Amino acid sequence: MTQRTSLYNRHLDLNAKIIPFSGFDMPVNYAKGILHEYNVVRSKCGIFDVSHMGQFFISGDKANKFLQNVTINDVSKLKVYDAQYSAMCNTDGGIIDDLILYKKPNGYYMVVNAGNIDKNLEWLYNNIIDNVQIKNQSSDTSLIAVQGPDSRKILSEITNADLYIKFYSYTDTNILDESVMLSRTGYTGELGFELYGPHESIIKIWDKLIDIGVEPCGLASRDILRIEMKYCLYGNDINENTNPIEAGLSWITAINKNTFIGKESMINSNNNSRLVAFRMLDKGIPRHDYEIQFKGEQIGSVTSGTQSFILKSGIGLGYIESQYSKIGSEIDIIIRDKQVRAEVIRPPFIKNTSLLD
Repeated sequence: MTQRTSLYNRHLDLNAKIIPFSGFDMPVNYAKGILHEYNVVRSKCGIFDVSHMGQFFISGDKANKFLQNVTINDVSKLKVYDAQYSAMCNTDGGIIDDLILYKKPNGYYMVVNAGNIDKNLEWLYNNIIDNVQIKNQSSDTSLIAVQGPDSRKILSEITNADLYIKFYSYTDTNILDESVMLSRTGYTGELGFELYGPHESIIKIWDKLIDIGVEPCGLASRDILRIEMKYCLYGNDINENTNPIEAGLSWITAINKNTFIGKESMINSNNNSRLVAFRMLDKGIPRHDYEIQFKGEQIGSVTSGTQSFILKSGIGLGYIESQYSKIGSEIDIIIRDKQVRAEVIRPPFIKNTSLLD
């Protein structure tokens, strides 16, 4: 059976179309449609319910040592109130999950993908070391993402919190007299914030933001926004059969760390594929699992694809043999048994966003 977030009834009140996603009933879009939601995030401000995500609190004297071993980024670089994009890998170097790790004054806060909560917990407990405690707070926490160029301005109307914190950092603050964790992160490529807190607190903040005109947005517009930035979606673009290097995540892989689970397999991997971003040169929309060819020979497959509203063309991500992954290379996407031309591009697809404003 699917679960429901604390905001489920709010979505029904806003005439959302609900679909199952990662074990939850989630809004795919609202009454004004996907294009409207996309445009408000790129030009103004939208709000997403992402309460389906999982949250673990990890503490203890050896929490740093433990996390250095089970995650691929360098945890020692984190200062209190910092956030870090990272991943956990198995011994073969395959990605168990990608995640965000926050350093709190009394421990670490790990945010994981909804569909991987149980799997992640099992993996963490299987690798736990003495004096480390793990608390699953997923069912106690709601999470909303306020995203878009106007997000700082709008949030300043309902909080006195410092909204000029650096990208990938957070602050514990009050919004509408509710205690929340405010993080400068997101999945859209625009300036934005994510708010974590108890269910009733987040519902209260959601209601206020909707009342002052922030537009609710669903999974469909979020998917287009993240593809345009080449943000990976677990289960599509990364999984336990892909490693961070081939997925283009070497920038979060601290190979220089003494050790971490999967390191040796990554170093010794002979995998010849790379995740690339491509834009359609001919009319067509690439979809998951479509074949990618070069001169009639299969060289890979599409992992994510969509129609970019801004570019007015099909765009996608896919793994191809590394010899064909050079920027500017022409490839063919097989759409309805026809070869449709595409070009490998340097991501992101959309430049000059408000992300770092």
